[in-house]
Amino acid sequence: MGKEFSVEHMKELMESVHRNQIGELLLEGEGFRLRIRGSVSAPAPVPQPLPPIPMAPAAGAPAPVPAAEPTPVAEAPAPAGRVITSPIVGTFYSAASPDAEPFVRPGQAVKTGDTVFIVESMKVMNEVPADQDGIVAEVLVRDGDPVEYGQPVLRLE
Repeated sequence: MGKEFSVEHMKELMESVHRNQIGELLLEGEGFRLRIRGSVSAPAPVPQPLPPIPMAPAAGAPAPVPAAEPTPVAEAPAPAGRVITSPIVGTFYSAASPDAEPFVRPGQAVKTGDTVFIVESMKVMNEVPADQDGIVAEVLVRDGDPVEYGQPVLRLE
């Protein structure tokens, strides 16, 4: 395998990791290292019941109180409306260079195929085109933030 990966090759690897529910894939070679983490986490350990400890009840001892059920943590809700997601893992940039104007701003109309942001991955700047028409309602990621495969980046109206 060569030192460079095309965006299509990385997409195929990421889709394979997701499709096959692989927790993590690490590829290393001369001059490169690629790590893809899937959304599958290790299974939670199954608690094993402890054997009962025989004890004589103390006179006038209060009855044991059952433990409270843990409250599940709610995940952040997905943004409402239509979204444009990151096609790869990398760093989000809203413009072609630090001095340039952002590709899109809230309130701006975009057409399918318009470049809307860049994701830097493995020192390659990957321009990301809009996959649908719409009006940019919100940019969900700050410039320079890391993004994951499939992470919502722009919300459209």
